[in-house]
Amino acid sequence: MTKMTKAKKIVTMALFIAITFVLSRFLSIQLFPTIKISFAFLPIALSAMLFGPVYGGVMAGIEDLIGAILVPKGPFFPGFTLSAFIVGLIYGLVLYKKPKTITRFIVSSLLITIIVHIFLNTLWLSILFDKAFILITQTRILKSLIMLPIEVITLSLAWKYLGTKIEKEI
Repeated sequence: MTKMTKAKKIVTMALFIAITFVLSRFLSIQLFPTIKISFAFLPIALSAMLFGPVYGGVMAGIEDLIGAILVPKGPFFPGFTLSAFIVGLIYGLVLYKKPKTITRFIVSSLLITIIVHIFLNTLWLSILFDKAFILITQTRILKSLIMLPIEVITLSLAWKYLGTKIEKEI
């Protein structure tokens, strides 16, 4: 087991930012103006699990800013950058230096779904599009219920096949 140098850590974080950028900006599916399906949560979760909540949050926030500048999808709204930071923070708080169990994956995904996807992002969308919060919430809850088990399973598999290998380098 080798200790990851600061340079390797920075390069790894940059790679996570790049992967998140591609998954979020080019490989996501926009169903409606307020509903997007993406697997950009995976590199954010992995970085938070490997490097901690602050690194995970900062990485997600930086990616959101870079994405908003390079490939904007609508107007820039700082609330979404805050939401991205909170996603990384929650993954790190629940999963960093803790056993990577299905229960922890469910708890982290559930917290992110309720706090960020259903509440905060819906709030930002209602402000941005001047739509009723409750109206937007209904469709976002349905999307979240569909995506929650998919996120938990995908996160579990990503950790099993990628995270454990990267963790050995840290």
